[in-house]
Order: sequence, then C-alpha cells, then structure tokens
Amino acid sequence: MTHDHAHHAGDHHDHHPHAPEASRSRKLLFAFALTSITLFVEAVGGWISGSLALLADAGHMLVDASALLFAWLGAWFARKPADALRSFGYARLEVLVGYTNALTQLLLVAWIAYEAISRLFEPAPILSGTMLLVACIGLLVNLVVLRVLGGHEHDDLNTAAARLHVIGDLLGSLGAVTAALVVRYLDWLWADPAISLLVSALILRSAWHLLRRSAHILLEGVPEGFDVEALNRRLEAGVEGICGVHHLHVWQLAGGRRMATLHAQLVDGSNTDAVLARLQSLLRHEFGISHATIQVESAACPQAHCCD
Repeated sequence: MTHDHAHHAGDHHDHHPHAPEASRSRKLLFAFALTSITLFVEAVGGWISGSLALLADAGHMLVDASALLFAWLGAWFARKPADALRSFGYARLEVLVGYTNALTQLLLVAWIAYEAISRLFEPAPILSGTMLLVACIGLLVNLVVLRVLGGHEHDDLNTAAARLHVIGDLLGSLGAVTAALVVRYLDWLWADPAISLLVSALILRSAWHLLRRSAHILLEGVPEGFDVEALNRRLEAGVEGICGVHHLHVWQLAGGRRMATLHAQLVDGSNTDAVLARLQSLLRHEFGISHATIQVESAACPQAHCCD
C-alpha cells in the first residue's frame, strides 16, 4: 500500500510576507527613486557638457533603474500567497528577475565595449569640469543606494541582481570621475574609453556568475554545495523505521528555499506517522529543507524504474 504525505505544518510562512521581505521591498523602491533622479541629472549634465561619457553613464543608470524596478516588482510578487494556479506562490519570479537582469547586464557590457572602442579611434572633446561635477554626484548617489540596499543573503538572487547593477554603475561613476580628472589635468582623451573597457570587464564577471546561478535554479538543479548522496546516507542511517530511501530529488523553488521529494521504504511494523515526523525533522533541521513530499512504502516501489 502506498501513501503520499506532504508536510504542511510550519511551511505556511513560506507563502506569506515577512517583515524582512517587506523591508527589502521598500529599500529596492527607494533605491529605484534615487537612481531615477540621478540618471536624469547625468543626462542633463551630459547634454550641457557635450560629454558622451556622461550620456553613456546615464544610459547605464537607465538600465540600473529598470533593474531596480523589476527587482522591486519581483520582491512584491514573491510575497503574494499561493493560489489555485500557482500552488507554490510567486517566489520563482525572484529567480526570473535575477536571470533577466544578468542577461541585460551582459548586453550592456557589449554596448559599453562597442562605444569605448569607437571612442578610442574617434576621441571627442569633453568639458571635464562639468563632467567631473556630475560624475561625483552620480558616485555619491550610488554609494547611498548601495548602503540602502545593504547586505543580502547569499541565496537572495533578487537583491543580488539589484546590487550587481548598482555596483556596476558605481564602478562606472568612479571611472567617469577618474576619466574626468585625467582629461582635465593630463588631456588624455583616450582615458575615458580605456577605463570604460576595464569597468565592463569587471561587470561581465559578476553578471556571468549571477546568470549561471539563476539558470541552475530554473533548471531545478541541486542547490549549490548540497550533497544528495550524503543526505541519502544520513536518512537511511539516522531515521529509525526505514530500510531504504530512493527516488530522492532536491532543488530550490527560489534562492534559499530548498524542496525535496523522496520515497522511503518502511521496516515491517513501523509507525508511519512517527517515521514521517522523524524524516521531516531531520530534513528541516539538518539540511535546511523547508518543504518535503515523502511517499512511504511497505513493499517494493510500485513505480517502474523509480530507483533509476
């Protein structure tokens, strides 16, 4: 006889907003507002000074503002409860936002590199004084935004995506400040595109890392650093009343939210409810798996090739 048991007690918090999640949402919205104001200032400053570097940085900040807006929308939707169509809620939107932002950043890097190479061959005059002033304002605002977003958990891909864009723009503003100083005092017009290429290389590394992490979750891969074989051995050796575990799968719904399904074969005469309680407790407290669906069996598994 086969029984399907899904653990629900204690999991309801996964589908309801928490105070920390609401706080992150407010921070993202505030960061979006600051970034939007700054990109307007940089665009006006670039138009007045004739600085292509400032206009390019304003375009960079436009992408950043969009990324922060999407991150806020992702955080907001992730807090919505489950419904009839989405039984796990909207948390995976966080990963979709992170994946999309990483792709956007890669496209931005390609555009920066193209513009920088063009300017190396055809340098344009820059009003370095105006450029320096506006770039310093942009640098200051990016520092404030980065401070507002604060630290984030390793698995929080949503905030990681937003911080990636802010850090990229912070580097862009720092490069604009450096280029303005070099152009102003040394008259090296090539410094602006050269620094832009260096910044784009730094952004590329972070964007690629985020893209890989997001794609891995979307492909239902095993959580980073998680050993499924070790979990299997621990369950078979550490839970009284079962003689075998198979068909074990572990994945993430979103960053930090581990899920599992498994089949557990019972020892004859075992108490099913007691075995389930021990399994759920071990999964939650030792392996951080917040939601597990466990099928218990008193005989050989009825599903053909399930052990494969």
